[in-house]
Amino acid sequence: MRIHGLIPTNLLRKNVALSSRLLRLYSSFGLMDDAHQVFDEMDRRDMYAFPWNALMSGYAELGLYEDAMALYFQMEEEGVEPDRFTFPRVLKACGGIGSVQLGLAVHRHLVRLGFGKDGFVLNALVDMYAKCGDIVQARRVFDKVDCKDLVSWNSMLTGYIRHGLLNEALEIFHAMIKQGFEPDSVAISSILACGWSLKIGIQIHGWVVRQGIEWDLSIANSLIVLYASHGNVEQARWLFDQMPDRDTISWNSIVSAHSKDPRVLQYFEDMENAGVLPDAITFVSLLSACAHLGLVKFGERLFLLMTEKYGITPIMEHYACMVNLYGRAGRLDEAYAIVVKRMEFGAGPTVWGALLYACYLHGNVDMGEIAAQNLFELEPDNEHNFELLMKVYSNAGRLEDVERVRKMMEDRGLGW
Repeated sequence: MRIHGLIPTNLLRKNVALSSRLLRLYSSFGLMDDAHQVFDEMDRRDMYAFPWNALMSGYAELGLYEDAMALYFQMEEEGVEPDRFTFPRVLKACGGIGSVQLGLAVHRHLVRLGFGKDGFVLNALVDMYAKCGDIVQARRVFDKVDCKDLVSWNSMLTGYIRHGLLNEALEIFHAMIKQGFEPDSVAISSILACGWSLKIGIQIHGWVVRQGIEWDLSIANSLIVLYASHGNVEQARWLFDQMPDRDTISWNSIVSAHSKDPRVLQYFEDMENAGVLPDAITFVSLLSACAHLGLVKFGERLFLLMTEKYGITPIMEHYACMVNLYGRAGRLDEAYAIVVKRMEFGAGPTVWGALLYACYLHGNVDMGEIAAQNLFELEPDNEHNFELLMKVYSNAGRLEDVERVRKMMEDRGLGW
């Protein structure tokens, strides 16, 4: 029996304060059916915003953003005036839905009610616009906030990163630190993954160490990727070895860092021995490594292990790796058989591209023409595909066909 079953119905219906506390309690535990039952039985809920806020907050925390928005519209219909605590909840729902149109409508509403300069509301507006993809409007609101909170700083930082505005992201990162705000682990991980120069990456790493958060799991994982992407595999390996805790992402990061190194197979064995389940990404790195190292038999065993032991359904990247594996080894018939017989869905550019590359390496003109034709249909403006086919023809001494493909490129306004 729920708590409200122990309280006389008349008392619960008439005592708004008691009902609201109970509603807030249910909402905080995600018991939304019970919360809504208490809400529906309240006599004077049209006089106060806080019962609506509590219910809206419960929906938003559970990710039930449409329900939160429906409650906001119901609130308007019943003539209940929102307060400064209503709008952050509504704006969170708008951001969760990703609708800038809804967000703009709520923005206009809150301005009409006099909350257009409320710092608490403005911080929520920054977060909403950033999540909805309107980074320009997010910055406009951000600049108006006198008392910026951690949410608004992190929202601007991750918003800039998401839009690829790296200089602006770095500017915000330095500014928030100067103002005494520490980015959260999600924001730090995001900024580390931005593809900075190694010099900037090391500077951010130094700040992370000074803050004592180097071994936060998501941050350490991002640092491994940072160093590996710049070819500093030894530093990536050192970080991995020092980590007090590791998850699948950690193992995937170090496996990917060794994708052209025979030690990758030892890392996979260590991963299994540690009881960490590999996922689809793990096997992309492993199969890619097998292709680069020429380990055909081992690659075949890994593919079977992936599907039979771990129950992972192959994705496009796995098939591309297998085509690359067979193709590099000169086993083009087996590579082609994967494309036309084993795949359960249509091959994409990565698969046909791997086959065309193999045909360039091993001089199979007929199969190269098939791969190229499929690529021309899938990626009509990708110059690289035309160039690969020209190399296939050139290696076979078919210079007229080289010129024909060059003319095709000219006609499409590509390259030459």
